[in-house]
Amino acid sequence: MKILVLNCGSSSLKYKLFEMETNTLLARGQADRIGLADALFLHEATGRDALLAEMPLRNHQEAVQALLAYLIDGQQGILTGMNEIDGVGHRVVHGGEHFQTSVIVDAATRNILESTKKLAPLHNPPNLVGIDICTGLMPGVPQVAVFDTAFHQTMPAYAFTYAIPYRYYTEDHVRRYGFHGTSHRYVARRTTALLQNKTATPRIITCHLGAGSSLCAVAGGKSLDTSMGFTPLSGLVTSWISSTGRAAFWAFPACPPTFATWKKRPRRAMSGRTWR
Repeated sequence: MKILVLNCGSSSLKYKLFEMETNTLLARGQADRIGLADALFLHEATGRDALLAEMPLRNHQEAVQALLAYLIDGQQGILTGMNEIDGVGHRVVHGGEHFQTSVIVDAATRNILESTKKLAPLHNPPNLVGIDICTGLMPGVPQVAVFDTAFHQTMPAYAFTYAIPYRYYTEDHVRRYGFHGTSHRYVARRTTALLQNKTATPRIITCHLGAGSSLCAVAGGKSLDTSMGFTPLSGLVTSWISSTGRAAFWAFPACPPTFATWKKRPRRAMSGRTWR
């Protein structure tokens, strides 16, 4: 069974192709600067030289079509045809309060996902584009949505409720959601497995540390609290977030003019062997 995994970002696409019977990585790659004439596309099939090309990619559909073309390419490809792909997994940032686990994407799920766009306007729309593209290019192939937020849906109300008028939660769904859930879930399960002979019900603090970072309190395999909130702005200091005080900085007169342009800084150029 071959599974294609997609992560469609706001201007990027990352993918990996796995052979599940042998737990083998067959290919991986990423497209950066989608929407520009000089987008970068990196493709690497296992056992072959990496290919780094500059090409125009006007949208995510062209990026997905490019990756599928690379997968079946006579020289760079790893498949004889698209019919070899048995399933597609999608990383979806936000599932709102609707999903506590990964789900198979059907028409009903797709409609619910449409309603979550406002909760993650930079990420959920391209996530959904990836799902729609695969539906069109690979009809009948099962697709699964895996959510960053799902693991944290076990938080009790006292942990996810903000000290603001309650109508903002009931009417606008403003609450602590938490992120990096797939990472926290894996780390918690792996830690529990390693500690099974030492404690029956371990209470764990999981740490997702990188350019974006968060902590999670886990007991009984369930998330009880997490450092990120309604958005990833709260919690730990990261490479682009100064923690919870950041929202107030915009209106503070003493802030230098360059502060407002922090989000526009150029990202590190992608190299043939660099994976973020």
